[in-house]
Amino acid sequence: MPGQLISISDAAAGRIAYLLKQRGKPSAGIKVGIRSRGCSGLSYTIEYADEVSKFDEVVERDGMKVLIDPKAVMFLIGTEMDFVEEKLKSGFVFRNPNEKGRCGCGESFHV
Repeated sequence: MPGQLISISDAAAGRIAYLLKQRGKPSAGIKVGIRSRGCSGLSYTIEYADEVSKFDEVVERDGMKVLIDPKAVMFLIGTEMDFVEEKLKSGFVFRNPNEKGRCGCGESFHV
């Protein structure tokens, strides 16, 4: 959606809905963040959110909420969150225009 911090693809929205339904308890949504890790310095984190924290940014799609950790906002502006299923792996991927490089295995990035 235009004007939102991040965009969420149809595939990602579908997977988020599936995961929240399978969790088996009420959730505020999922929370996306950044942490220091890997060869390039930063990696994305995704976890269930039981509540919306005071400073979380909230992006809504199809009735679901994706919460953005306030420490990650400046790294995620303009990012597209997608879900990809391939023969040997599946998972959420982030297409982030702020990335300046990635490590060889693709697990971490730097800005």
